[in-house]
Amino acid sequence: MGRLFGTDGVRGVANTELTPELAYSIGRAGAYVLTKHANGRAKILVGRDTRISGPLLECALVAGMCSVGADVVISGVIPTPAIAYLVRTEGFDAGVMISASHNPFEHNGIKYFSGTGYKLSDEIEEEIEAIILDNAVEIENPTHEKVGNVTYDYSLCDKYIEFAKSTIDVDFSGMKIAIDCANGASSMTAEKTLKGLGAEVTVINNTPDGININNNCGSTHIEGLMELVKNGDFVGGLAFDGDADRVLAVDSNGELVDGDKIMAICGLDMKERGILAKNAIVATVMSNLGLFVMGEKNGVNIPKTKVGDRYVLEEMLKEGYSIGGEQSGHVIFLEHNTTGDGLVTGLQLLSVVKRTGKTMAELATVMDTFPQVLINAKIKNENKEKYKEDAEIMAVISAMEEEFASTGRVLIRPSGTEPLVRVMIEGKDVDVITEKARMLADLLEKKLG
Repeated sequence: MGRLFGTDGVRGVANTELTPELAYSIGRAGAYVLTKHANGRAKILVGRDTRISGPLLECALVAGMCSVGADVVISGVIPTPAIAYLVRTEGFDAGVMISASHNPFEHNGIKYFSGTGYKLSDEIEEEIEAIILDNAVEIENPTHEKVGNVTYDYSLCDKYIEFAKSTIDVDFSGMKIAIDCANGASSMTAEKTLKGLGAEVTVINNTPDGININNNCGSTHIEGLMELVKNGDFVGGLAFDGDADRVLAVDSNGELVDGDKIMAICGLDMKERGILAKNAIVATVMSNLGLFVMGEKNGVNIPKTKVGDRYVLEEMLKEGYSIGGEQSGHVIFLEHNTTGDGLVTGLQLLSVVKRTGKTMAELATVMDTFPQVLINAKIKNENKEKYKEDAEIMAVISAMEEEFASTGRVLIRPSGTEPLVRVMIEGKDVDVITEKARMLADLLEKKLG
């Protein structure tokens, strides 16, 4: 992880950690690095989610870009995957999304995309960091007509919607679908897309006010959608996160269909249709054991990566795989987009339901979920990796790994975006694994918090 960039861009509490001054520097350095090889005037696309701090950071970021002579197109509120798609299809040299994804509203973030629609490599991020933190390059200030310009194009969101609709070959007439927009970016796209495909749509949490994004709603708080679907006659529901790069589903019984099950359902459907590249689904070490058991039963290879969609994507690109993702609902369909795309993922899942005539609940039975407990230990940022140096903590972890070796597993993972160490244990007895996970999380907080 870099000095500024985490696993998913630069993140922090807006106006204290992620300040306008820092946003200006990120815009200036990022635009310089990403557009220095552009032919003529560089063009950068900038979008944001619905956070109250979005316009503040957008102004500072764009000022930094224009100060090095880049022209900026502002799309307004738009999903992260729309930026990734539009950058490569509309002739931009780079793209930026201002969002902290699923985090609370007071947080915000800045995430760059290259002109090919991919997130930046570690090397490019380090080059940007070196300019900001070490003054590694003295950037000239253009003047006169060479100063960058700003334009606005709110129609770009509609181009993304049309693209998303084009990724499936069925319509949703006769389907009643519930969606939770998390008071975030999907408020601009999800309902319009589904209705455009013929679905009857009921929407909750689609009235963003700047501070209600992800607040007891969306994919991180899916209980409201589960209750709605359970008490209605829906074929299912979709819950997005704040920037709409991930989605979780709910079947007609109100039961959760998480990212692992979505990958299992869509991956097996792709296999049956002969389009599952190399017969593989890429997952992470945090995916449920049930996904790997499903793979063994159905002859599907499931390579594992470190947690983080960038690592999933790296593996997919390196090996030529077509689908991969995370339990959290961050799923990449590489045939369609270069990053996790909640709307496209939801459409792929619903298209399997429509095409097969099976309910989402029936489709989800392809994978049995092993009991899994995840507890976050609150740790100082500077201490997130130090558990490996503590003899007492490592002894407890080793004992637990031995205890669950044949019936489950233990995984300890520092968060890439928050001051947390995540403790995950899988096993047959949920009470036992909950007790063990809590004990270990308490020990981590006591010694490193």
